[in-house]
Amino acid sequence: MIGATRPQEQSPPQEDAAPIVLPGRFLLRDGGAERARRAALIRLAQSRRHYGGQVTILAFVVGIVVLVIGLAISIALHEVGHLVPAKAFGVRVGQYMIGFGPTLFSWRRGETEYGFKALPLGGYISMAGMYPPAPGAETTPRRASSRFFSTLVQDARAANEETLIGAGDRTFYRLSMWKRIVIMLGGPFMNLLLAIVLFAILFSGIGVQTASSTVGSLSACVPASATASDASECAPGQTPAQRAGLQEGDVIVSIDGTSTADFAEASAIIQQSAGRTLTFVVERGGAERTLSVTPTAVPSSDGADVGFVGFRPTSEFVRQPIWVGPQAAFENVGAVAGIIWQLPVKIVEAGATLFTGEERDPNGPLSVVGAGVIAGEVASSDAPVLNRVAGMIGLLGSLNIALFVFNLVPLLPLDGGHVVVALWDGIKRAWARLFSRPAPKPVDATRLVPFTMVVFVALVVMGGTLILADLFNPVSLL
Repeated sequence: MIGATRPQEQSPPQEDAAPIVLPGRFLLRDGGAERARRAALIRLAQSRRHYGGQVTILAFVVGIVVLVIGLAISIALHEVGHLVPAKAFGVRVGQYMIGFGPTLFSWRRGETEYGFKALPLGGYISMAGMYPPAPGAETTPRRASSRFFSTLVQDARAANEETLIGAGDRTFYRLSMWKRIVIMLGGPFMNLLLAIVLFAILFSGIGVQTASSTVGSLSACVPASATASDASECAPGQTPAQRAGLQEGDVIVSIDGTSTADFAEASAIIQQSAGRTLTFVVERGGAERTLSVTPTAVPSSDGADVGFVGFRPTSEFVRQPIWVGPQAAFENVGAVAGIIWQLPVKIVEAGATLFTGEERDPNGPLSVVGAGVIAGEVASSDAPVLNRVAGMIGLLGSLNIALFVFNLVPLLPLDGGHVVVALWDGIKRAWARLFSRPAPKPVDATRLVPFTMVVFVALVVMGGTLILADLFNPVSLL
């Protein structure tokens, strides 16, 4: 289940708006990296939800395949995060598997069997002695209503006993509290590390697509107002840019002695200078030229006049400092945690839309199916290839953040639940040492198997609800 956000529509940059666009159509305003959590979509405002014309089936399928492969790699690295410290601490690991269901193929290296299963929707490692040995047979009579749960507990203990055969002291439950916590947190933190790397590539390797100070095209006319949307709403006469001789490809070096590094800086000066002649220094053909430009006053939506010259800038990828990627990753963690905290409510709301037909919350959770649809639309959009690559990188980064946060939920069978068990065991031992009491028995988490089963069923129901919602009432990208 993944957090989703709606991409924002964006027209070509005008002097009355200078948005910063992440490669991938992720609108950033005020330079805030928090908006990077919207980095799962690219230029989709121009790619409508249909599969003809601009959108090709092949590209759509490629996008889904890339997502599945990326998800499988993320899961594999998650399990490596458990595997490496487990082996480093001497725990015997019998299996390392990616996926669930029937085994497709596997191989054995040393004492560990490595392999892939049919459904690449998860993974696991099998450590010896996740739980302590079962106590002696219970003789207390049990009601029929409790037999089912007792059977679950006994089955879990039997499975655990099989992992203890020949393991000796190389078991998980015998480790100290901090070693068990390191093993269980290794998986989620591997996903966090991968997300940081992906966001660093996105921001510092590819860069943020920014409106530059280079003139890309000239406006055909002066709009009747700042909100005019087409040529039929034009005022008569040439634009100030046409009268001044501004040309496509000119680089605006400065305006009235103030250097302009990008379109936002140039736009701010122009908007505040309606009716006042400005001195533009532009670079053209390797030489600097000076132009006199008088912005025309155009009424804005709030009634105040703003300056208008009449050109659109080109866009460039501007690489950000190396710390911007990690910053975006951690801000994304907070955003996803906010969704996870409200997950049951969000899923009920998503399920209700199946019956009401109402539009889904664009900031609500998605299933793997919904993420696959987004990946397909990213890959099959009419955006430049680099933008689509950036969009896929952002989507995979967000998926790893979701894996990181979700696995930290303190409920079994999630990693966070095993951390809670280890902490409780450590607290009991510390309490006994403090009061010079005998060491307590290890915490028998198999007693929690009935509760674990309830959590598992709840996760299946929530996942199924989201899949149905993503199939029949998908999140709108427009």
